[in-house]
Amino acid sequence: MSYVLTAQNVYKKYGSFQALKDVNININKGKIVGLIGPNGAGKTTLLKSVLGLDSCEGELKVLGIDPYKRRADLMKEICFIADVAVLPKWIKVSQLLTFTENTHPNFSIEQAKQFLSKTKIKLSHKIKELSKGMTAQLHLAIVMSIDAKLLVLDEPTLGLDILFRKRFYDNLLNDYFDNERTIIITTHQVEEIEHILTDVLFIREGEIVLNANMDELNESYFEVMVNQENYEQAMTYNPLTMRKVFGKYIMLFHSTSRDVIETLGEVQRPSVSDLFVALMQEGESA
Repeated sequence: MSYVLTAQNVYKKYGSFQALKDVNININKGKIVGLIGPNGAGKTTLLKSVLGLDSCEGELKVLGIDPYKRRADLMKEICFIADVAVLPKWIKVSQLLTFTENTHPNFSIEQAKQFLSKTKIKLSHKIKELSKGMTAQLHLAIVMSIDAKLLVLDEPTLGLDILFRKRFYDNLLNDYFDNERTIIITTHQVEEIEHILTDVLFIREGEIVLNANMDELNESYFEVMVNQENYEQAMTYNPLTMRKVFGKYIMLFHSTSRDVIETLGEVQRPSVSDLFVALMQEGESA
């Protein structure tokens, strides 16, 4: 099988600090993958390696090539949006589009203009005249106008209001994504993107602690709202987490004995953010 991204025993050290520890992942095309982890977990280090900005040990291939050794070739096929816009303040939007057209072989300037026509951004605007939200819109318009195989988004809506964040992901899903493209997203606002994800990667202290598609999550993890009379019995099945809400206990389980546990209360699907918190707490306890 041909993967968009493969990592086998990938690790990275900065002096005595090991930022990545034996990372093993395979990502197919047509996936939207959430790379989720706390601050300092190794997300940025992994993304820098994927983008060819830093070297790593082990075997890492993106679109079949070594991203560090052949970064120029790789950048023809991928796009990247970071949490901080790095654009020259003096340049006009029209000049930026022309520059992108002249430097990226897969960029469509007409498509970019079409996307921008739906915003308040004018071609005559200079970057310094744009708000943070408008700058993010400009980034997205440029990215969605590039015929790329892989899009990497690193906290793309950080600091933006909730209306723009929703519009950002709606546009990404409706106007850009298809079964031939792959998207990797990192964000701390997990609840806002879990409805678009096909797969999740949880990373903690440089290690991948969960690598699953959303269907597998729904089958393997579940929450049960337990009454007081079933509390003791439910606790014997070792829930990952437990919280009390309005006199009832909401317990998160990862168990093959689901049929038995389901009889103890009301079953519901846990959110990705609840599952993330549970696995991070489990790691801290260990």
